[in-house]
Amino acid sequence: MLVDTIVQKAGIKPTDTILEIGPGTGNLTKKLLEAGKMVIAVELDPRMVLELQRRFQGTPFSNRLKVIQGDVLKTDLPYFDICVANIPYQISSPLTFKLLFHQPAFRCAIIMFQREFAMRLVAQPGDNLYCRLSVNTQFYARVSHLLKVGRNNFRPPPKVDSSVVRIEPRKPRPEVNHKEWDGFIRICFIRKNKTLGSIFKQKNVLSLLEKNYKTLQALQDSQNVSLSGNDDMEIARLGDESMEMDDGMDDDMDMECDEAEGEGEVSEFKNKVISVLKEGKFEEQRASKLSQESFLTLLSMFNKAGIHFS
Repeated sequence: MLVDTIVQKAGIKPTDTILEIGPGTGNLTKKLLEAGKMVIAVELDPRMVLELQRRFQGTPFSNRLKVIQGDVLKTDLPYFDICVANIPYQISSPLTFKLLFHQPAFRCAIIMFQREFAMRLVAQPGDNLYCRLSVNTQFYARVSHLLKVGRNNFRPPPKVDSSVVRIEPRKPRPEVNHKEWDGFIRICFIRKNKTLGSIFKQKNVLSLLEKNYKTLQALQDSQNVSLSGNDDMEIARLGDESMEMDDGMDDDMDMECDEAEGEGEVSEFKNKVISVLKEGKFEEQRASKLSQESFLTLLSMFNKAGIHFS
């Protein structure tokens, strides 16, 4: 039975507090209550909330179940050890990143996603589905595919197949400014199969990066501002502050595909950018083939050259 498999894969301990998102009528909730210490269920539909409360009222489980009615994306989540979720697929990306940035970090999340989204989460460099979503998720967590769930497991059956994925936040979290990281990854995946040299020669990319470069240089010169950890600088925002709108596809970002003109200050800054790519032997490489370690190496090289993305 699917619910039994999900509970087994979660590795629940008797001392665990479990966050369940989208409990519905409580079939999985009952299994979670049997396995753990407490279940905190977040449900948007008030009818389902009443059904859930009626189902467990007067049972030995009633004092170990807390039901929160509301939108999980807008709810301040309490402490939990494990998350189990069967969610509307349209909130897959924002929920994933809400969980990844939840503090304190939980042990793992077992989530049912639309199959294609799940495959993007676990895709590796060189895979057709490898994308910005893959890189960002795997940067902050270990992600593994647990099982495929056919549409016939549901009534009425949905139009797509599903997959159950296990997400384990990395501990400690990577010591990288997430706005800087996201801005950098967004640029690399403007067209994931183009070379990085081609992408970083685009006029609008160079213009944004040069604006950041000059602003940060001016701040350093006048105020001796430290670049690390300062999220409040008034510079061009290349990164999405939450990374929530990542749909796993190549980004457009309204970037022009023409290369920058070879004159004046733009050319000078362009040479600075290209020299970083050449030094690290990244100019002819493509985002679709790069590992997280390679992205980190390139970001570090850009930062050392005074080039920032947040």
